[in-house]
Amino acid sequence: MLVDLGLEDCIVGITKFCVHPFYLKKSKDIVGGTKNCNFNKIKSLQPTHILCNKEENTKEIVEECRKIAIVHVAEIYTINDSLALIDTYGSLFLRKTEATTLIQKINFKRNNFNRYIKQKPILKVAYFIWRNPWMVAANNTYINHVLALNNLDNFYKNKNRYPEVDVKKMRLEGVPDLVFLSSEPYPFKKEHADELGKYMDHAKTIFVDGEFFSWHGSRLLKAFEYFEQLRERL
Repeated sequence: MLVDLGLEDCIVGITKFCVHPFYLKKSKDIVGGTKNCNFNKIKSLQPTHILCNKEENTKEIVEECRKIAIVHVAEIYTINDSLALIDTYGSLFLRKTEATTLIQKINFKRNNFNRYIKQKPILKVAYFIWRNPWMVAANNTYINHVLALNNLDNFYKNKNRYPEVDVKKMRLEGVPDLVFLSSEPYPFKKEHADELGKYMDHAKTIFVDGEFFSWHGSRLLKAFEYFEQLRERL
């Protein structure tokens, strides 16, 4: 998102999970992950601002970052939250025109997608993010919001955030139409789909790109096309 706002030259450090654009890892300093930051390295880069995310960074990390520079903590649950963040960064970093253009492009693609998805039936889906223990995306998450946008009813919407679930009880709970195995944060493979299949009767298992379901910001520019293609496979 920062690159798309024209701020690439202003970026002094990234995490190991900042994989887009791919070439940034060669041109910017990596300061660790989202849970294990190298604060000495961050300090040495002399940033004026540090951008954090409530979903990824702990309160302790945010507090340590505040000892180094001005910190902004994003809290994203919906696409509108994401657009508001783009607008905020546009104002904060003097890229208002670029932010407005980006927001307009995303809204155009979202409106087209809304017209498309309106004609599609609602399907019940369980969205898995982890194994051993099995964990899913439930209510009060950005993923849950994106599922609803896709006319997908979250099988675990009665639970909160990212709960552990007992897959052996899925039949007792009704069994979803679909099971999504996300590409991140856990690298699901065919054997995991086969393992789940023992407990789900006729539910269809789909491997999905977790970036489009869990990444906000300018990644949305590519998300709606992906959602249409995915829907055609269901």
